[in-house]
Amino acid sequence: MHSTPNRDQQRAAQSAARIDIKAALVALRALTRNPDDTAQVFRIVESLSGPSAQKQFVRFSETEFGRRAIDRREELLPVLCDRARLEAMPVGSFAHAYLRFIDEEGITAGGLVDASTEGATGRWNADLIGAERDLFRHRMRDMHDLWHTLTGYRGDLIGELSLLAFTLAQVRSPGVALIVAVGFARAPAPARRVILQGFARGLKATWLPGQDWISLLPLPLDTVRSVLQIDAPPRYTPVYSRDVAAAGARRDAA
Repeated sequence: MHSTPNRDQQRAAQSAARIDIKAALVALRALTRNPDDTAQVFRIVESLSGPSAQKQFVRFSETEFGRRAIDRREELLPVLCDRARLEAMPVGSFAHAYLRFIDEEGITAGGLVDASTEGATGRWNADLIGAERDLFRHRMRDMHDLWHTLTGYRGDLIGELSLLAFTLAQVRSPGVALIVAVGFARAPAPARRVILQGFARGLKATWLPGQDWISLLPLPLDTVRSVLQIDAPPRYTPVYSRDVAAAGARRDAA
């Protein structure tokens, strides 16, 4: 059974629906200075979420799987952190591709948890918004690198912007829209094409927030892509912030 929000939770939802443009712009400046500061992404998204986050939660809760996940309090993070369980899944599976992605990028599922905690604005306090909405917020955070794996975008500057464009097509988040718009304006033409393609792929794909990711992990990666209507990964040259910084240092030294 779903719980009914109390008055405090209703007030918290109303407060969270109010946007904070100033906070978002401050975070955007910080993100522009350091594109690897993932905490600022969470801060921008929360500051500008408005009613969009609630709309996505309602959509999730009205799906068959969403209702089941809420009733069971089914979190993704424990499974994604259980490396032995993922490694035991079949060769060529989505799970193995996910492990390969996080290993190649040098990241962990827990890293996003730390960034989201650092970037929290206080709008989405679990005690106020309720366990159900908090669970959905966690799922949205934890599925990010699963989306990286499926779409084929790396964790570089172009890959992150392209995945955010994909995400924008899926969830219509004003905060994500702002980050994509600024990144797109600063990107060279070849990168812009990849970013636009990311948005188009997001429009074409099945609505990913409502998927049962745990049941998909043992399946072959190509099968999951086909089921979710995600095209084959695009070809592009990854550009990491460390490479940009190194190139700048070389120019300064010349």
